[in-house]
Amino acid sequence: MGFTLCSSSELSYPSLEGLRNAQANPVASKSFTRAGGYIKKHYFLSSYSDARKLVISSHLFPGHLEGSFMGKKRQVEPRKKLEFVRTLLIDNYDSYTYNIHQELSVINGVPPVVVRNDELTWKDICCLLYEDGAFDNIVISPGPGSPTCPADIGVCRQLLLECWDVPILGVCLGHQALGYAHGAQIIHASEPIHGRLSEIEHNGCNLFANIPSGRNSRFKVVRYHSLVIDAESLPEELIPIAWTASDDTLSFLETQKFDAIPDAYESERQKANFDSFSAKNGSYWGHVNGTKSRKVVMGIRHATWPHYGVQFHPESVATTYGRQIFKNFREITKDYWLQMSSSFCSDRNIHYTASMQVPHATGLFGAVHRGRQSVKKADFRVNGEACSSGQFMRGANQRNLGFLDMVNILPPSLGAKFLRLKWRKFGHLASEVGGARNIFTELFGKNKAENTFWLDSSSTEKGRARFSFMGGKGGDLWKQLTFRLSEQSDTAGERGHLLIEDTKGFTCSKILEEGFFEYLNKELLSLCHEEKDYEGLPFDFYGGFIGYIGYNLKVECGAASNAHKSTTPDACFFFADNLVVIDHHTNDVYVLSLQEGNTTKTQWLDDTEKKLVSLKGSATRQLHERISKPVANSPHEAGFLSEKSQKQYVSDVEKCLEYIKDGESYELCLTTQFRKFIGEVDPLRLYLHLREKNPAPYASWLNFSKENLCICSSSPERFLRLDRNGILEAKPIKGTIARGTTPEEDERLKLQLQYSEKDQAENLMIVDLLRNDLGRVCEPGTVHVPHLMEVESYATVHTMVSTIRGKKQSNVSAVECVKAAFPGGSMTGAPKLRSMELLDSIESCSRGIYSGSIGFFSYNQTFDLNIVIRTVVIHENEATIGAGGAIVALSDPEKEYEEMVLKTRAPANAVMEF
Repeated sequence: MGFTLCSSSELSYPSLEGLRNAQANPVASKSFTRAGGYIKKHYFLSSYSDARKLVISSHLFPGHLEGSFMGKKRQVEPRKKLEFVRTLLIDNYDSYTYNIHQELSVINGVPPVVVRNDELTWKDICCLLYEDGAFDNIVISPGPGSPTCPADIGVCRQLLLECWDVPILGVCLGHQALGYAHGAQIIHASEPIHGRLSEIEHNGCNLFANIPSGRNSRFKVVRYHSLVIDAESLPEELIPIAWTASDDTLSFLETQKFDAIPDAYESERQKANFDSFSAKNGSYWGHVNGTKSRKVVMGIRHATWPHYGVQFHPESVATTYGRQIFKNFREITKDYWLQMSSSFCSDRNIHYTASMQVPHATGLFGAVHRGRQSVKKADFRVNGEACSSGQFMRGANQRNLGFLDMVNILPPSLGAKFLRLKWRKFGHLASEVGGARNIFTELFGKNKAENTFWLDSSSTEKGRARFSFMGGKGGDLWKQLTFRLSEQSDTAGERGHLLIEDTKGFTCSKILEEGFFEYLNKELLSLCHEEKDYEGLPFDFYGGFIGYIGYNLKVECGAASNAHKSTTPDACFFFADNLVVIDHHTNDVYVLSLQEGNTTKTQWLDDTEKKLVSLKGSATRQLHERISKPVANSPHEAGFLSEKSQKQYVSDVEKCLEYIKDGESYELCLTTQFRKFIGEVDPLRLYLHLREKNPAPYASWLNFSKENLCICSSSPERFLRLDRNGILEAKPIKGTIARGTTPEEDERLKLQLQYSEKDQAENLMIVDLLRNDLGRVCEPGTVHVPHLMEVESYATVHTMVSTIRGKKQSNVSAVECVKAAFPGGSMTGAPKLRSMELLDSIESCSRGIYSGSIGFFSYNQTFDLNIVIRTVVIHENEATIGAGGAIVALSDPEKEYEEMVLKTRAPANAVMEF
């Protein structure tokens, strides 16, 4: 194959021997000539409405254009490029769409508007594109499924066929949709590739400008796909522009050895000599330097329309030159519209200027104006309700977040509460009184530790955690919230039942038609405070809600349904107005009391200070001596009964692999449950033993006595934190291996995990998912990954951990941040919504509290939540342990079962001791 480096006009194209020459566009009439790689008109339209007529006519009457629209070329003033690019981003229900959104927000100068592929009709989109002139280009996102299934791509196919005069970039599923729309066949790849990287070779066209090419170059891309375009079926109008440089894939860490390659593009470009090609499994078979190699099509473009597609994911954190690809598409868009009349471009700039006058247009623009006069908007129907195009775009972000009408204003029905915080600090006291364990048992361990909480940083080494928060039934503001989804709550948005108990024991019940998250959001927004009250405190929880969110609350975060009802409440929280905080770095102890209005009451502070001062390390309450028992290697040895046998679990893994092969998911986090009747056991003793044997940075104890419910968690994983500076942080874990019995074996196992291609792929997929979730609520350009695939060691396992951070948008509340990311992606897989739907069909019972989150929502809009793993839930005298693992294309079913069992070892042994 011969390469031709194309100029900005893209007048020449590569040809592939063995394939049809893709040079002509049978749809274009003779009144068009090729220029700049697009259709260049021999006229200029007298008005924008004429442009819309032209678009409709060009598709329905291909041969009619010459007679209808041929005319003398208009004299126009000098043209100039667009100052910004406005993108319509079509979301195919993917979990990486908002990574694209973040990139485009930075590159285009304005954030794109995101709509799901079934949210608007084709007529609605026509109004936005051709009547309102609201967008300059379209990006079609990745997504689950196949372009051959109409439900998977919605309106995308029609966009690709009808919008021939609008620049379009399709990513992954969008790329396949471009091929399928023009007649190419979609087939299974020779193997599914998810979370792995390939070196890419390209033909130098505009989409790949200033990007190196070929083997041993720095152009390496992340792939998430099981299906490919069959190269042999490519029609004449579609031209391959990129392909894999070899049939090898790389793990992320393998790619790092190429970092030292020089930047010079020409020196990196490898000019391959392709002798012959034939198609097999969507690949080209040829010879590169005398070696047979299989090459998968990684990019295509339309011969005459400004439509492009890439099979890989340029938005992935591990793709190199991904941002450059989006920049190149921006320039392609600007060059394209430069060919139009200058008055047309001027109109489009005026549209944006006018639209940005809309209040609260946070990253989205509202009513679009044409020229100096407002254009009457067509009505749209969204979820059965009529709205204007301006209203639609203003609400696009909220709808995609699933927030709907969650507005950050105080509801009239909830009176504002003005809270004042009083606190005292006792320097270096923790070590003098026996540490966190002694403080909790002495202050809150009496009476079976009823109605108590302890967010327990029992593992503080290497800066993983610093503070522990503990308390019990408190003052006048204390209350308990117990929420259950209603029996009919099979779909998102349906009501649930909330039971509220106050500090005096009085209870009331409410029906929450808008759901628990909406209620919690309004409660927090009703709390007023003064920042000076907590100046000088080094932590972010000063009182507020502390408890758990169950996995089934996914139906309030976009999931379609819950296949299984939880036996435990779907959410339980205390409002903690009195608490003790321990700083494990300094050994300082703080006592805090939250009260409504100005008050001089300090009784709880005084009483707690006396108790703390009177404590001594030797005064630790002696627990009953436990009987030493052999360590159990599995929950079955500890007397637990599993929901599924080993054979059934392995079969479920195989089902997951089939779904992955068919493109329905990239990764599925399969789980199961183990149960054991334990009778009248002291749950606090059990927890104290668990924290001793398996200390963890995000461990926790919760005792909801009225529900006969105790939670003993030794979780090593943070779900999401929002600090007082507005920084969001997620720390997903993906990749787990047992500790070794000797230092040498332990180090070998640690390195085995670090360099495992499967575990790196798992971790990368979830990192990209969490980047997406944070990208929905963070300022453009702020989401980043300071730590990628680091191995952390705990008492029984090594784990692979990554850290994702971003700056929260100022108008987004704490609860909205959680809704955008819940459930944690490490417990679902990606794409999240389709994966949860598939998992519901495979798993045989509710996950309940497992896979949910435990933590706090402070009254000042900060929060910190863990992922509920390595946890024993004791409910009505039965102990339950959930466990699972991420199934990816590289998974071995038997090894997945072994890993799942490994994760139960610490909590199961803790139960067996008692």
